[in-house]
Amino acid sequence: MTTGRAPTGSGPWPYAVWALTRLWLLACVFKVVTVPGPDVTVDVSVIYRGWYEVLLTGTYPLDDVTWQYPPGAALAVLSPALLPFWEYATAFFVLVLVCDALVLGLLLSAGRRPGTRAAGAWVWVVGVPLLGPTVYARYDLMVTAVAVAALLAGVRRPRALGALAAFGALLKGWPVLLLVGVRKGRPTRAAWTSAALCAVGLAAAFALWMPGAFAFLAFQRDRGTEIESLGALVFHLARQFGWEGRVELRYGSMEFVGPQVELVSTLALGLAVLALGWLLLWRLRARLFAVRTPAEAAFTAVLLFTVTSRVISPQYVVWLVGLAAVCLVFRGTAMTLPAVLVLVAAGVTLLEFPVGFGHVVASDAWGVTLLVVRNGLLVAASLIAARRLWRSTVPGRPGAEAAPGAVEGQPSRVAR
Repeated sequence: MTTGRAPTGSGPWPYAVWALTRLWLLACVFKVVTVPGPDVTVDVSVIYRGWYEVLLTGTYPLDDVTWQYPPGAALAVLSPALLPFWEYATAFFVLVLVCDALVLGLLLSAGRRPGTRAAGAWVWVVGVPLLGPTVYARYDLMVTAVAVAALLAGVRRPRALGALAAFGALLKGWPVLLLVGVRKGRPTRAAWTSAALCAVGLAAAFALWMPGAFAFLAFQRDRGTEIESLGALVFHLARQFGWEGRVELRYGSMEFVGPQVELVSTLALGLAVLALGWLLLWRLRARLFAVRTPAEAAFTAVLLFTVTSRVISPQYVVWLVGLAAVCLVFRGTAMTLPAVLVLVAAGVTLLEFPVGFGHVVASDAWGVTLLVVRNGLLVAASLIAARRLWRSTVPGRPGAEAAPGAVEGQPSRVAR
């Protein structure tokens, strides 16, 4: 017997709202509608296009410190070649739109199964446009599509989850965290083995394909504290009291340079290590695995590593929107409140970038307020998600709230 019931259908509304909001996003990136602030499409028309030209010569951009991505990112940058009849930026925006539509289709399809609902699709429909045109002017939505496909496929096929997580990690690193919540035992062995084999095979293929596949590691190591990160709030506030540092364009983003910046960057790395330690402890202690646990664990893990990062670029929030959407596909998820906080944070992110980015760079009252609110929402979502994940999966604690239908080491009956 399964819990929940299959919805009769979500109706035409998700498609209609998706179409209207995506029409607005396309109007923004094609500059039919002007959004205040810096031109977010420059990354595609200038930076990505430049990398595209270099990649076509048979090498990674070895001399460009702004290339800070795993080797699989070359596939995203080269993808406009699939549409040679369009100019590079146009082809890129259209391909992102296709990935956006595929995610909607996956979430709506998953929401028609027993024990699921259409709420996840609605999170995606609403959350993506809240980020504004930036979401279509970066390749992060493509990576998020791979992550969503991995988690939904993993409900029945752990090996598919592992393979897609490995592929996603070679696109942009963070999808490796999708593996943290796989049910212990045979599913973990299947998913992790599949991920390891795919990662090794793909990494070798990229290394043989072109020189410089892993040059990005040195560029990432040297990054400092980006002005939108949690740690940057220290310097935004310090500037009000005569701090002698400044803001510079470094490694493709605006970073703080000056006294104590290296210390704050080191502390951020320390917080990331603590987050990793908590995830490892949770993994060791967790016993109650429901069908939704992999999605909830992935959402929590990515939240933790986002808020402890030295960089919180606006497009990072689309990762969280995608993972929140998968969590809300499942009835009874513990992640409803963190998902709502992420959606609000997405809206504030648009106000912060690109609309109010000049205020952020200047560290004035409005810019600092936007960052405090946005980062505060993400921190709150992280802490609440971590607490709820622990309470729903770790037995033997007072007040523990086991996931409905979950048993030790087994999925809930919804998974069948």
